[in-house]
Amino acid sequence: MVTAADRTSVWLASRPAAGTRRRSEQPTGLDREKITAASVRLLDAEGLAGFSMRRLAAELGVTAMSLYWYVDTKDDLLELALDAALGELALPPEPGSPASPAPSARSWSDRLRALACGYRRLLAVHPWLPALSAEYPNIGPHARAFDTALMRLLGATGLAAPRRSGAHLAVSRFLHGCGTVRQVPEGDFQFALDLLVAGIEAHARPA
Repeated sequence: MVTAADRTSVWLASRPAAGTRRRSEQPTGLDREKITAASVRLLDAEGLAGFSMRRLAAELGVTAMSLYWYVDTKDDLLELALDAALGELALPPEPGSPASPAPSARSWSDRLRALACGYRRLLAVHPWLPALSAEYPNIGPHARAFDTALMRLLGATGLAAPRRSGAHLAVSRFLHGCGTVRQVPEGDFQFALDLLVAGIEAHARPA
């Protein structure tokens, strides 16, 4: 049996060129973005246990087979839904961008707290995210943007470069684990976040 670990990620798999399929076969009114958005809505409403290609097709008013014109498997859709949901998370702006505050206006710890709390709110909206994050490789465009923003934020902490990968691991695991709304009360979450920030500060070089 092929498991999620054995299959090729949707972000790495090559799909047949459009010309290899007859245009008459393409379902009208559908595209991958619409199908992905509908997948997110269905997962929000019914969770992973209630998600199926047949159920999704019914929501879209099409046949289940028509979905396979755009994706090869149900796993592909779950990966696409995972990355689409991550795209809702507001990331710290890049330094020098119009949305970026002056360096003295907001410390890295404030930005890290904002990112962590934003992720926690995202999980409140999409409680199925942690399970999919553990099941599928997070290599979609929004996942990569998140990793880039987090590494850029850690670069502002004063941590030596060799230690930033460890800090990245600690923050990522914290967000995926302690950030789960249903498992961790708000007070415990905030205290754990305080400890995480204090730990980074303890290992960072003085400014």
